[in-house]
Amino acid sequence: MITKTRPETAWRLIQSGSRLRRSLMALLVPLILAGAGINTARAQTLNWEGQTGIFVTPLAYTVPSSDGGLGKPVVAYHYLDGGNVLGGFHQVSITEGAFNYLEFGYTRGLHQDGSTSGLSNLWGSGFNSFHAKLNLVPEGTRKRGWMPAFSIGFVARTNVRNVGGVMQGKDTNNADFYIVATKTITKVRKLPVVLNAGYKETNAPLLGLAGNSTAYQGRAFGAVALALKGPAKSTIMLASEFLQEPRDIQGLPGAVIPTTLTYAVRIVPAGAFPTRRGWKDENPRLSIDFGLAQAAGSIMPGVNLNARHQFALGVSYGL
Repeated sequence: MITKTRPETAWRLIQSGSRLRRSLMALLVPLILAGAGINTARAQTLNWEGQTGIFVTPLAYTVPSSDGGLGKPVVAYHYLDGGNVLGGFHQVSITEGAFNYLEFGYTRGLHQDGSTSGLSNLWGSGFNSFHAKLNLVPEGTRKRGWMPAFSIGFVARTNVRNVGGVMQGKDTNNADFYIVATKTITKVRKLPVVLNAGYKETNAPLLGLAGNSTAYQGRAFGAVALALKGPAKSTIMLASEFLQEPRDIQGLPGAVIPTTLTYAVRIVPAGAFPTRRGWKDENPRLSIDFGLAQAAGSIMPGVNLNARHQFALGVSYGL
């Protein structure tokens, strides 16, 4: 059952936290209100939580929009076969771009129960995710071709009832606050490369799918992708990501969550290929992702989540 979330609950969650999280928000809010003229124009592919990104990590790019206002929204559907313990996870997202440097959106997660007695009942029906990202430095700004794009952002999750929430019999909240840099290198014409690296503070193991950790922790993430020309003038991108996880789970003392790895293939239709002057089509409307996720296996003696080689699918479409 989908539960309603009061907006002020998510806002209170965003405001709380460490000095780093408060500093990120102090930068984010005034720039949003001021409408500073920072420009970026990127492809319209959303990740698991609705951000412009790969599968589980955000890129520094944002959903395309105009300098003077809002762009057209992008919608996405993602699926992860979590295995016989975790079950199946479905994500439905909508993300909006603004002023060519900002994106924000909402994702609803829906969960299908697993079939393992004694463990699968630790996962609830799903939860809400609210996110926003601000591009601080556009890629190649001031004609410096080597300059990557830099962005800051957050993800706030509410009504999370997984693991610790189930044990306590109540909904919980968690969040990520991050900074990320992305660079598309096109000097090698036949093999453009996208490099991505970031840092976040989070209390959400497995992006909230494993509930909460006991405290916010600093974690690193990154990705690399190669762009190949496919049939019918399409682009095929081969990507891999890593996402360090908080290494404990609230309610399961002694449990350790390993780093998440993904391997993905992204198919973008005709006309979207990175060149030295940018993408031939900066706003491809449709992209399809197929992936393999290495999430969590044995996290403590006697507890195996059996989620080490899991199939994932994603479809994004710009309206």
